[in-house]
Amino acid sequence: MEDEKAGVDRRVFLKAAGLSAALSVAVAPASGAKTYGAEAKAVASALLVGDEIAVVATESGKVRGFIRGGVYTFKGIPYGDSTAGAGRFMPSRKPQSWTGVRDSRAYGPTCPQPARTAWRNDVQAFLFDWDDGYPGEDCLRVNVWTPGLDGKPRPVMVWLHGGGYFSGSSQELPSYDGENLSRRGDVVVVSLNHRVGVLGFLDLGMAGAGYEHSGNVGMLDIAAALEWVRDNIAQFGGDPGNVTIFGQSGGGGKVSTLMAMPAAKGLFHKAIVQSGSELRHGAREGKQKLAETTLAKLGLTMDRAGQLKDITVERLVAAGVDAVASLAPPPGAIVDWPDRINWSPVVGAPDLPRQPFEPDAPAQSAGIPMLVGSTQTEIGNSLKSPGLETISFEGAQKILEPLYGEKAGPILEAYRTAFPAAKPVEILAYAQVPRTGAVRQAERKAAQRAAPVYMYWFGWNTPVLDGRPRSFHASDLAFVFDNTDRCAPMTGGTIEARALAAKMSDAWVAFARTGNPNHPGLPAWPQFDAERGALMLFDNMPMVLDDPDRAARRLTEG
Repeated sequence: MEDEKAGVDRRVFLKAAGLSAALSVAVAPASGAKTYGAEAKAVASALLVGDEIAVVATESGKVRGFIRGGVYTFKGIPYGDSTAGAGRFMPSRKPQSWTGVRDSRAYGPTCPQPARTAWRNDVQAFLFDWDDGYPGEDCLRVNVWTPGLDGKPRPVMVWLHGGGYFSGSSQELPSYDGENLSRRGDVVVVSLNHRVGVLGFLDLGMAGAGYEHSGNVGMLDIAAALEWVRDNIAQFGGDPGNVTIFGQSGGGGKVSTLMAMPAAKGLFHKAIVQSGSELRHGAREGKQKLAETTLAKLGLTMDRAGQLKDITVERLVAAGVDAVASLAPPPGAIVDWPDRINWSPVVGAPDLPRQPFEPDAPAQSAGIPMLVGSTQTEIGNSLKSPGLETISFEGAQKILEPLYGEKAGPILEAYRTAFPAAKPVEILAYAQVPRTGAVRQAERKAAQRAAPVYMYWFGWNTPVLDGRPRSFHASDLAFVFDNTDRCAPMTGGTIEARALAAKMSDAWVAFARTGNPNHPGLPAWPQFDAERGALMLFDNMPMVLDDPDRAARRLTEG
């Protein structure tokens, strides 16, 4: 029987090796980066699925995935037990072991959360092409893409999804698929689901012993997933001693927060923050008020918090939504995002003893190299309001005056000086969402003088929808994952998009491998320091710029 099984394993290995060899022939280097020809695309589409194909032993039991184009894919592997019932608001437990082989070819449940209202917007639904999956409290799952199960110690890249701390999943955007990045960079890509919203960040600390971790279980889930990576990833061809965490928007905030979490210390070795440089979280008093309001919506008080385990998850999520809405600032009020009462980690609890990057970078992660950046026009003004496409500078100033008062005019002029070819709608976007947080995070990290920091700015403007979205929030993701064709509604699937994706994904892989994003396809990318403020501008022709918006940005900070 063992000989028969060994024969099957050898046949499967030879099939996979043959595909990998064919792919390596079909993919030729160009300017230091790989490009896909017709033959390579045909090989990449080859799919192997079967009972004895892609079987890996984890600490909890064996899992079965599939192979496509030489990349092994596993989805929905439990890294923790169900969080329902008695598991609610408690740190995650190890997954229950299983016998036999667990099928792991499809994504697992996503954390229960409010329905995505943006589905009603045809333009947004087309552009983002979401996949919201199915909800369930047994949602602590990881997905793995790897080029081989051969014991080779490849760099590991762990992706943390966006959606703030209140929504999202590892599958919500087609850009998150790790197959192309894994194949291109010879890296192991991991993504994960964790608890969000009321299930992940309800601060019940006032309810007494047993609830001291409740306000941070969503982040503790991620730490548990990183422990799973440490303990299991070698079986998938990854190096547990070379793990990079990377995330965008809320995922970038989670990366920032993990840098300051004792539970995450030693579980990752490099960090990338994309449009999510979170310096601080709101005061604990706001979190406690949100918890009390949520309980009140359910007819409970803190001394009856134990009854929460018996409430349906639908009622619990709805109460959390209602509580946030009832505590929202009045319309027109200008409140810094961290000071808005919403779901996010609790600072001062045992799991997060300090702010992520306020007033300085956390000492526990001083030796972690960082790559930090954002998109150039984060806010999609004319995507939501096409009339802004023809706005004048005078009109843009009126929009900015509630935010900046009498400084609105000087700020616009400073941005016009820095970017003389930019349209008023673009200058408006620069001013509405300046890259202040990213620069401050990089400055504070660089001030430690313990590990390198690199900055980027993504300025590639999409041609879709008449070009109105420009370099919108999340538009860089398809390029990082080398998924511009998969994300054609965002990118247009153009030759230019593919070329930039090659350069950008290779930079992310180089950083994950060595802590340095430089590679032959880019101009020399210097480390960031506060004095020079150098960054890589990613566009059709990437180039290094020295803090191009410094004067304008500083006007927005005062």
